[in-house]
Amino acid sequence: MAGAVEEAIQASRQEAPEVKSLPRRHAAQRLLEGRGWTISCLVADVVALVLAIVAALVGANAADVSAAGESVLWLFPPLVIVLLAMRGRYRQKFQVRVLDELGYVIGATSAAAMSLIAAAAFTTTAQPAALLARVWLFGAVYVCGARLVLIVSQRHARAERVLRKPTLIVGAGRIGAQVERRLNEQPELGLDPVGYIDAHPPPDDFAPDRSAPILGGPFDLPEIVERTGAEHLIVAFMSSRGSDGTLIPLVRQCEELGLGVSLVPRLFESMNVRVELEHIGGMPLLQLRSIDPKGWQFAIKYALDRAVATVLLALLSPLILLAALLVRVSSPGPIFFRQRRVGRDGHDFDLLKFRSMKLAPAIAAPNVVTFLARDTAPGGVEGEDRRTVVGTLLRRFSIDELPQLVNVIKGEMSLVGPRPERPEFVELFAEQIHRYEDRHRVKAGITGWAQVHDLRGKTSLSDRIEWDNYYISNWSLRLDFKILLMTVTAVFRSAE
Repeated sequence: MAGAVEEAIQASRQEAPEVKSLPRRHAAQRLLEGRGWTISCLVADVVALVLAIVAALVGANAADVSAAGESVLWLFPPLVIVLLAMRGRYRQKFQVRVLDELGYVIGATSAAAMSLIAAAAFTTTAQPAALLARVWLFGAVYVCGARLVLIVSQRHARAERVLRKPTLIVGAGRIGAQVERRLNEQPELGLDPVGYIDAHPPPDDFAPDRSAPILGGPFDLPEIVERTGAEHLIVAFMSSRGSDGTLIPLVRQCEELGLGVSLVPRLFESMNVRVELEHIGGMPLLQLRSIDPKGWQFAIKYALDRAVATVLLALLSPLILLAALLVRVSSPGPIFFRQRRVGRDGHDFDLLKFRSMKLAPAIAAPNVVTFLARDTAPGGVEGEDRRTVVGTLLRRFSIDELPQLVNVIKGEMSLVGPRPERPEFVELFAEQIHRYEDRHRVKAGITGWAQVHDLRGKTSLSDRIEWDNYYISNWSLRLDFKILLMTVTAVFRSAE
């Protein structure tokens, strides 16, 4: 085995010269990466805030707003920029989430406006509150618009491979292969995996997702960087024969070579956004904080779910009644489709949907082994396509899911959570898929973190489980609200 591994390393090293280094920096790289991104964001924010002041002043007379205290307005731009800088909004990140970024902008502009209004109330006789309110409104809209343009431009340039950082992965095992697959699936991160660094790589059947070449061991780093033009390095888990002691000099060498370094931490599956970094002397200590799915936080979540579901059911009742009528006249059969699903703590319940298919004779249950072999979750149309015209329309806009508001009111489901699965699938998936049963710690949801990331229908089952467990570990009411907003945009996007 050792001889075969050494031959594999030599073969991959012979292929390594084919990896091309980056061409001369593109204009987009100068504007949307590294220091260029910081400067672009700063300039865009300054221009947007100045325009907001101009717009507020120009329309003040027409809006019957006094221009008294105009000088105070010019404190607004630097204060907003300082607040954004304090929240790290000018630092380059692999992934900038639109809703998160806009939330920071709205928070910073709101805090700046309220601070200036309070300061003016105590220090001047002029009361520019109305004028500052106009500046706040224009500033929030303009800065959000400018940030949105920059984020979309960066994502597009990365997806088109105009912006790319050749990236090395330390550790060619399963975790390293998973990192490579994630980077290939999300080109908008801008990290392009070009190869692995591992002196003792495991065989291919141990990491079947691995496709990039193995370029050498840790001591070959300078030569590998020169050949590939690598700009970033991700440290995954070394093989059992590798030594973690080689990682410290490797990271120091990366600093000398100007490479950015990221680390996949041990116990990463137990970490969430609540991890706190502390120090004992010079030693860093990560403190893990988790939320109990049976604690008071989730009790509040479920109470809010029922209240919101009741309001939504009332507001959407005309649409629900219309859908029920259309289902009734579209084809013979019941209005609602009921299917047994597994929810919190493995308890079964009847999930409700509007019937979208014609009735048919009883058919054999789907082959769960087939789904599992392809790592494909069940869903969508299985077997013969019996969808009615009305059913197709209801599915396209996810209207067929609205009866599940009743499941939420009854306490069987939540508005947001992992999508429930049928008992026959759950039994087998629990045996074969890592951490599958962990998703049953919470109530199933009408929508979820996996669904808003396009993991719906016949998509990767293991990816869906990973996203579901991420949601549970990192849950907050803010995350639920974000998922609900993303669900609305996802529905309209899928309907296009």
